[in-house]
Amino acid sequence: MKTLDENELITISNVNKSFASGDSDIRVLNDVTFSIPQDSFTIIHGPSGSGKTTLLNIITGLQKPSTGSVHYKDEDIYNLTPNERAHFRAKSMGIVYQTNFWVQSLNVLENVALPLFFLGYGKSEAEEAALESLKIVKMERHAKKLPSILSGGEQQRVSMARALVSNPTYIVADEPTGNLDSVNGEE
Repeated sequence: MKTLDENELITISNVNKSFASGDSDIRVLNDVTFSIPQDSFTIIHGPSGSGKTTLLNIITGLQKPSTGSVHYKDEDIYNLTPNERAHFRAKSMGIVYQTNFWVQSLNVLENVALPLFFLGYGKSEAEEAALESLKIVKMERHAKKLPSILSGGEQQRVSMARALVSNPTYIVADEPTGNLDSVNGEE
Protein backbone atom coordinates (compact mmCIF):
# COMPACT_ATOMS: atom_id res chain seq x y z
CA MET A 1 0.00 0.00 0.00
CA LYS A 2 1.28 3.44 -0.90
CA THR A 3 2.03 5.67 2.09
CA LEU A 4 0.92 9.24 1.55
CA ASP A 5 1.65 12.46 3.35
CA GLU A 6 -1.06 12.76 6.02
CA ASN A 7 -2.07 16.15 4.58
CA GLU A 8 -2.83 14.68 1.14
CA LEU A 9 -6.48 13.82 0.57
CA ILE A 10 -6.20 12.63 -3.02
CA THR A 11 -3.12 11.61 -4.97
CA ILE A 12 -3.25 10.94 -8.70
CA SER A 13 -0.16 9.08 -9.92
CA ASN A 14 0.84 8.52 -13.55
CA VAL A 15 -2.76 8.43 -14.79
CA ASN A 16 -3.29 7.78 -18.48
CA LYS A 17 -6.60 7.35 -20.25
CA SER A 18 -7.16 6.26 -23.83
CA PHE A 19 -10.33 5.52 -25.77
CA ALA A 20 -10.63 3.22 -28.76
CA SER A 21 -11.70 4.98 -31.93
CA GLY A 22 -11.91 2.70 -34.91
CA ASP A 23 -8.51 1.08 -35.40
CA SER A 24 -6.64 3.52 -33.16
CA ASP A 25 -6.55 4.73 -29.59
CA ILE A 26 -7.06 8.36 -28.67
CA ARG A 27 -5.09 9.35 -25.58
CA VAL A 28 -7.05 11.86 -23.52
CA LEU A 29 -4.85 11.96 -20.41
CA ASN A 30 -1.08 11.55 -20.52
CA ASP A 31 0.84 10.70 -17.34
CA VAL A 32 -1.14 12.99 -15.00
CA THR A 33 0.35 13.24 -11.50
CA PHE A 34 -0.63 15.61 -8.69
CA SER A 35 -1.96 15.70 -5.14
CA ILE A 36 -4.86 17.52 -3.56
CA PRO A 37 -4.22 18.52 0.06
CA GLN A 38 -6.90 18.24 2.73
CA ASP A 39 -8.87 21.43 3.41
CA SER A 40 -7.88 22.93 0.07
CA PHE A 41 -9.76 24.51 -2.80
CA THR A 42 -8.28 23.04 -5.97
CA ILE A 43 -9.18 24.05 -9.51
CA ILE A 44 -8.45 21.97 -12.57
CA HIS A 45 -8.66 24.15 -15.65
CA GLY A 46 -7.92 23.91 -19.34
CA PRO A 47 -9.52 24.42 -22.72
CA SER A 48 -12.62 22.57 -23.85
CA GLY A 49 -11.77 19.01 -24.85
CA SER A 50 -8.58 18.85 -22.78
CA GLY A 51 -9.79 15.94 -20.60
CA LYS A 52 -10.97 17.77 -17.46
CA THR A 53 -14.26 15.86 -17.18
CA THR A 54 -12.51 12.55 -17.89
CA LEU A 55 -10.01 13.34 -15.12
CA LEU A 56 -12.84 14.20 -12.70
CA ASN A 57 -14.62 10.95 -13.60
CA ILE A 58 -11.40 9.08 -12.79
CA ILE A 59 -10.91 10.95 -9.50
CA THR A 60 -14.47 10.08 -8.44
CA GLY A 61 -14.12 6.40 -9.28
CA LEU A 62 -16.61 6.52 -12.15
CA GLN A 63 -14.15 5.79 -14.95
CA LYS A 64 -11.09 3.58 -14.50
CA PRO A 65 -7.82 4.98 -15.86
CA SER A 66 -6.03 2.98 -18.55
CA THR A 67 -2.96 3.05 -16.29
CA GLY A 68 -1.99 4.79 -13.06
CA SER A 69 -3.58 5.08 -9.65
CA VAL A 70 -5.92 7.29 -7.65
CA HIS A 71 -5.50 7.22 -3.88
CA TYR A 72 -7.94 8.63 -1.37
CA LYS A 73 -5.78 8.93 1.72
CA ASP A 74 -4.04 5.52 1.77
CA GLU A 75 -6.56 3.61 -0.36
CA ASP A 76 -6.27 3.07 -4.12
CA ILE A 77 -9.94 3.49 -5.05
CA TYR A 78 -9.55 1.19 -8.05
CA ASN A 79 -8.65 -1.68 -5.72
CA LEU A 80 -12.22 -1.43 -4.43
CA THR A 81 -15.04 -3.41 -6.03
CA PRO A 82 -17.59 -1.37 -8.03
CA ASN A 83 -20.05 -1.63 -5.10
CA GLU A 84 -17.38 -0.51 -2.62
CA ARG A 85 -16.54 2.45 -4.89
CA ALA A 86 -20.24 3.39 -5.07
CA HIS A 87 -20.47 3.31 -1.27
CA PHE A 88 -17.21 5.30 -1.03
CA ARG A 89 -18.70 7.98 -3.32
CA ALA A 90 -21.95 8.11 -1.34
CA LYS A 91 -20.14 8.37 1.99
CA SER A 92 -17.03 10.43 1.25
CA MET A 93 -17.72 12.77 -1.65
CA GLY A 94 -20.32 15.06 -3.07
CA ILE A 95 -20.44 15.37 -6.84
CA VAL A 96 -21.82 18.24 -8.90
CA TYR A 97 -21.98 17.30 -12.58
CA GLN A 98 -21.97 19.61 -15.60
CA THR A 99 -25.34 18.10 -16.48
CA ASN A 100 -27.85 17.40 -13.75
CA PHE A 101 -29.05 13.82 -13.51
CA TRP A 102 -32.48 13.87 -11.91
CA VAL A 103 -34.86 11.02 -11.24
CA GLN A 104 -37.71 12.60 -13.18
CA SER A 105 -40.46 11.05 -11.06
CA LEU A 106 -39.00 12.50 -7.82
CA ASN A 107 -39.39 16.05 -6.55
CA VAL A 108 -36.46 18.27 -5.54
CA LEU A 109 -36.48 17.12 -1.91
CA GLU A 110 -36.53 13.45 -2.89
CA ASN A 111 -33.73 13.92 -5.45
CA VAL A 112 -31.56 15.63 -2.84
CA ALA A 113 -32.33 12.90 -0.28
CA LEU A 114 -31.57 10.06 -2.71
CA PRO A 115 -27.84 9.63 -1.88
CA LEU A 116 -28.72 9.12 1.78
CA PHE A 117 -30.81 6.04 1.04
CA PHE A 118 -27.63 4.35 -0.23
CA LEU A 119 -26.12 5.04 3.20
CA GLY A 120 -29.02 3.40 5.04
CA TYR A 121 -31.03 6.47 6.07
CA GLY A 122 -34.76 6.12 6.59
CA LYS A 123 -37.16 8.27 4.55
CA SER A 124 -37.96 10.90 7.21
CA GLU A 125 -34.32 11.21 8.35
CA ALA A 126 -33.12 11.53 4.73
CA GLU A 127 -35.75 14.12 3.86
CA GLU A 128 -34.97 16.16 6.98
CA ALA A 129 -31.28 16.24 6.03
CA ALA A 130 -32.21 17.08 2.43
CA LEU A 131 -34.33 20.03 3.57
CA GLU A 132 -31.41 21.35 5.64
CA SER A 133 -29.15 21.01 2.61
CA LEU A 134 -31.67 22.89 0.45
CA LYS A 135 -31.73 25.67 3.05
CA ILE A 136 -27.96 26.08 2.72
CA VAL A 137 -28.37 26.91 -0.99
CA LYS A 138 -31.61 28.87 -0.40
CA MET A 139 -33.76 26.46 -2.41
CA GLU A 140 -36.04 25.02 0.29
CA ARG A 141 -39.10 26.77 -1.16
CA HIS A 142 -38.76 24.52 -4.24
CA ALA A 143 -38.64 21.25 -2.25
CA LYS A 144 -41.94 19.86 -3.58
CA LYS A 145 -41.42 20.93 -7.22
CA LEU A 146 -40.04 18.70 -9.96
CA PRO A 147 -36.43 19.67 -10.75
CA SER A 148 -37.17 19.79 -14.49
CA ILE A 149 -39.39 22.88 -14.08
CA LEU A 150 -36.62 24.88 -12.39
CA SER A 151 -34.27 27.19 -14.26
CA GLY A 152 -30.76 25.98 -15.07
CA GLY A 153 -29.31 28.04 -12.23
CA GLU A 154 -31.88 26.76 -9.73
CA GLN A 155 -31.14 23.18 -10.80
CA GLN A 156 -27.42 23.83 -10.29
CA ARG A 157 -28.11 25.01 -6.73
CA VAL A 158 -30.24 21.92 -6.05
CA SER A 159 -27.39 19.81 -7.43
CA MET A 160 -25.05 21.49 -4.92
CA ALA A 161 -27.54 20.69 -2.13
CA ARG A 162 -27.48 17.05 -3.22
CA ALA A 163 -23.66 17.10 -3.15
CA LEU A 164 -23.69 18.53 0.38
CA VAL A 165 -26.44 16.35 1.87
CA SER A 166 -24.21 13.54 3.17
CA ASN A 167 -21.74 15.97 4.74
CA PRO A 168 -18.95 14.64 2.51
CA THR A 169 -15.22 14.89 3.12
CA TYR A 170 -14.85 16.65 -0.21
CA ILE A 171 -16.82 17.86 -3.21
CA VAL A 172 -15.92 17.35 -6.84
CA ALA A 173 -17.66 19.86 -9.09
CA ASP A 174 -17.54 20.00 -12.88
CA GLU A 175 -18.28 23.62 -13.83
CA PRO A 176 -20.60 24.11 -10.84
CA THR A 177 -21.37 27.76 -11.48
CA GLY A 178 -21.84 27.57 -15.25
CA ASN A 179 -25.62 28.12 -15.04
CA LEU A 180 -25.60 30.61 -12.17
CA ASP A 181 -25.77 34.38 -12.21
CA SER A 182 -22.76 36.17 -10.67
CA VAL A 183 -24.38 36.67 -7.24
CA ASN A 184 -25.36 33.01 -6.78
CA GLY A 185 -22.13 31.80 -8.37
CA GLU A 186 -20.11 33.78 -5.83
CA GLU A 187 -22.24 32.41 -2.96
